[in-house]
Amino acid sequence: MTTTTESTRALLLSRIRDVTDYPKPGVVFKDITPLLADPVAFAALTDTLAELCVRYGATKVVGLEARGFILAAPVAIRAGLGFVPVRKAGKLPGATLSQAYELEYGTAEIEIHAEDLSADDRIMVIDDILATGGTAEASLELIRRAGAEVAGVAVLMELGFLDGRARLEQALAGAPLEALIHV
Repeated sequence: MTTTTESTRALLLSRIRDVTDYPKPGVVFKDITPLLADPVAFAALTDTLAELCVRYGATKVVGLEARGFILAAPVAIRAGLGFVPVRKAGKLPGATLSQAYELEYGTAEIEIHAEDLSADDRIMVIDDILATGGTAEASLELIRRAGAEVAGVAVLMELGFLDGRARLEQALAGAPLEALIHV
């Protein structure tokens, strides 16, 4: 369990804006741009996630496209680790490993440069939101196929009503799953 203080949690939550009926009617979108625009809140988030990377012995940080990039890159710098992006298919040049996964309506595919990971690496996956867990689960498969070990997954916010945790915990095989805010 993360040691995020209640004051940090309250600060982060206060900077997340609900946008109703976006991107379609009935959806409440969690907009993190106000959090990113606030240097105190963004620094608190970065520090908290960097501490998790250190605690779990990560050697590199993987950020999931697209908002996961925004969070993971400064976390990697703060923790003194390398950053490796997981991108949508067709966005990375050169040789990649790819992994398809199911969405609510169809499938998607993500890719990683396998040469950016090694058998000596312990990878912390960082993203903004854990929803259904499909993208994060696919990223774990990519990391393992590249020969690296999963140190854990850390997210800013977990949407508990979508039950992504249950799906992801099985794929984590005992590695930690940390969510700073539960909605």
